[in-house]
Amino acid sequence: MHRAACLLTLLLSVTVARADHATALDVCFNYSCLTTQTVLYSEAHMQSLRNELLLAADAAEERLRLQDAVARMYRWAGEQSPIHVDRAGDFLDDGAYGRMDCIDHAQTTERMLEALQAAGALRFHRAAGIERRRSWLIMQHFSATIEQNDGGGRWAVDTWFRDHAEPAVVMDIEEWKDGGYPDE
Repeated sequence: MHRAACLLTLLLSVTVARADHATALDVCFNYSCLTTQTVLYSEAHMQSLRNELLLAADAAEERLRLQDAVARMYRWAGEQSPIHVDRAGDFLDDGAYGRMDCIDHAQTTERMLEALQAAGALRFHRAAGIERRRSWLIMQHFSATIEQNDGGGRWAVDTWFRDHAEPAVVMDIEEWKDGGYPDE
């Protein structure tokens, strides 16, 4: 009996130790961050993202690799939350539990960028907050942003334009603010 209790205690301590190394991140969804759910990225997940991003030889390559790294983070988050139903824009997933508007995407992507930064995965950029663009007087759109460490520029990291877990759009912030749309 004592041996079984010791084994159970050992197994629980290993599980707790593994959980301590996970990265917790809140994803928000259902438009305007109406609903929030915590997802976990394992130490192996974060290490694989870090390894991939650290292969970048320069800032331009890091931005290219970041598109896929953010997509992978969304894919893993979609395995733990209902955001896997999200589709590009705001109308293809209308009414679905787990849908995301640009506010949800901007908040969630910013948290992902901060997690990558904290993991030491970004060498040439840093998370730079959320930016808003307006066109006409009514329309507005939000995106997470990154800034090049050497002052070389800022970029929108926008996941709203594409379906769930597809590569993020990384676009020059001025082009994005002027109403730029990917693939134009």
